Amino acid sequence: MAHQKERQGEKNSSETGSRGSLLDLPELALECILERLEHVGLLNMSWTCSFLRGKCRSDHLWERHLRRKWGEVIGGAAQRKWQGQVIEIATKGLCNHERGKQRDGLLPVMRLVSLLLGFGFLPWLSGRGKASCHGSADARSEQVDIQPGGSVMCWFLALESGRFWFPAQVYNRENGHVGFVLSCYDAELSYDHRTDTFTARYLPHGRRADSIEAGITWDRIRPAPVGTSAHDLHSSDCLHDLRPGDHIEIQWRRNKEFPYGWWYGVVGHLEPCNGNEKYCRCHESDNVVLEFKQYSLGSRWRLAIINRRNHREEGNEINGFYGGIRKLYTLKEISMWKQLWPSELLLE
Repeated sequence: MAHQKERQGEKNSSETGSRGSLLDLPELALECILERLEHVGLLNMSWTCSFLRGKCRSDHLWERHLRRKWGEVIGGAAQRKWQGQVIEIATKGLCNHERGKQRDGLLPVMRLVSLLLGFGFLPWLSGRGKASCHGSADARSEQVDIQPGGSVMCWFLALESGRFWFPAQVYNRENGHVGFVLSCYDAELSYDHRTDTFTARYLPHGRRADSIEAGITWDRIRPAPVGTSAHDLHSSDCLHDLRPGDHIEIQWRRNKEFPYGWWYGVVGHLEPCNGNEKYCRCHESDNVVLEFKQYSLGSRWRLAIINRRNHREEGNEINGFYGGIRKLYTLKEISMWKQLWPSELLLE
């Protein structure tokens, strides 16, 4: 009933000097229009009146935009980090409220606003994004109050603004440096809507400081396919299924102070085998040959042999350490690696 009165009030105020209003439309028709708006259109529409503000901030409208724009690069780790930040802000705000509720009633509110400013969630109060309500759509997206309620719109705008650094993985890090060709490393990423690219902050390598890379395109980013930390050994559950020709990713790190990256390879044939499928028995052996064909024949990085029965981290300080293995089953994952294939074999 209160919802209907609010709509009727907005409708009556908009009828002055006009023949009709968007609010005259039936609920279903209005919903269909809102579902067809781009996210910029939803933001613009939310500034027209309080009734449409509530409508245009509905989770079900923003879930479609979140999936379409961000679904290929954000995963469970990004969602958990966002939820953790929301809970942290809300918890701090509640604690401040409990401590201040016997005193000035505005004090807890101001403390919560201060927390939100610290996270960059109220830009127009902190002097950033001062454009008026009648400014551009980009300015309005800067002005939206990202409250600690965890709505989908808040998450979308936090990603869009670049203030939320989300965990993901980057192919061929450091602009395709020869030492990282056909690898994928964990990083935290921030989006730059002006260039439609990302900045990555990689995990420290030993005593090295964080490495920063800018200008990363969408096609070089993926959500982490497994929940294993870059510092932990992945538990391989595919070793007994591996056969020559299978596509795999394997953890590798230069030394034990470094985080793991995921490296692309294929299962090869053992030395006595001539590769004839009819007579091949490589899959019956405990030893498994892994080939990294981006390296030339004779390179120390070309081959690695692991034991499928008791495989743990294997290696040394010269050739690095090989960790857990995951088998690639989908054409999408395999084709992504093939798109990154170097134009020339690596000689190192």
